[in-house]
Amino acid sequence: MKVTFLGTGTSQGIPVIGCDCNVCLSDDLKQKRLRVSALIQIGDKNILIDAGPDFRQQMLNVGINHLDAILVTHEHNDHIAGIDDVRPFNFRSEKDMPLYTLQRVADAIKTRFPYIFRADPYPGAPRINLEIINTEKFHIGPIEILPIPIMHGNLPILGFRINKFAYLTDVKYIDEAQIQQLQGLDYLVISSLQLEKHHSHCTLDETLAFINRILPKKTKIIHMSHTMGDTSLLEAKLPKSVDFAYDGLQISMNYFISDII
Repeated sequence: MKVTFLGTGTSQGIPVIGCDCNVCLSDDLKQKRLRVSALIQIGDKNILIDAGPDFRQQMLNVGINHLDAILVTHEHNDHIAGIDDVRPFNFRSEKDMPLYTLQRVADAIKTRFPYIFRADPYPGAPRINLEIINTEKFHIGPIEILPIPIMHGNLPILGFRINKFAYLTDVKYIDEAQIQQLQGLDYLVISSLQLEKHHSHCTLDETLAFINRILPKKTKIIHMSHTMGDTSLLEAKLPKSVDFAYDGLQISMNYFISDII
C-alpha cells in the first residue's frame, strides 16, 4: 500500500496569489503546496481522495494512466473543482468513474456540474457514477474502507480509514467515538491550518492534542496555510513521530491484500 501526497496546501495553495510573505516567496520546494489531495495505491487499484482545482496537474505529476475511484471528503471547491478532468480516465477505460461521498455532497456536485448529470449529456462530458456512503464500511473491489465522520467547523464531513492508515483533512473537531475508531494506526494523516485560532480548522496545538489522543505510530500533517509559517522551522518543535507532509511525498505500508479486505 502506497500513499502519495498530491497536494498538502489549503484552498488558496502556496504561494498565494500576490502574497509576499517569506513562505510564499520561499525557494524551498517543500513550501510549494497544491490543493490537498492524496493517491492511495493498493495492488493494481488507484484510489484518489478529493479532486480539487489542481487535479489535472496532480495526475500528470504522479504519472498514472488509470484511476479506479474517487473518495470525496466534502463539497468545498478545493476538494471537487477538478471533477471535470476525469474525462481522460473515462476515455481510456470506457467506464464511468465511481465517486464515493455523502448524499449532501453528491447533491452539491450535481448542482455544481449539472451538465454531467443531464439525461442527454453532450458527447465528451465526464462520466461520473455517484456512490452514496455514510458511516458504514464499504468496498472498492476487495478493499474495505471505513468512513470517519468529523467536523469541519459546523459542517459534518468524512475522513477515511483503510486498515492501519487514516486520512483526515479540514478537521476542527473529532468526537470521542471517532477517536476510538482511529486507534491502532500505523499512519495518521491529519490537517492543521495555522498557529492562530480559526473557526473551522485546527491550529497546530489542537491537531497535536488530537494526535496525543489517537496515538498513531507516525503522523503526517497536511492542509497547511502560508500563515502556518515555514514548516521546516516548526518541525523541530514537533514530537519525533510527527512531521509535515509535502507535495510529492510517498509513504508505504507493507500489508498483505488479505489484511485490507
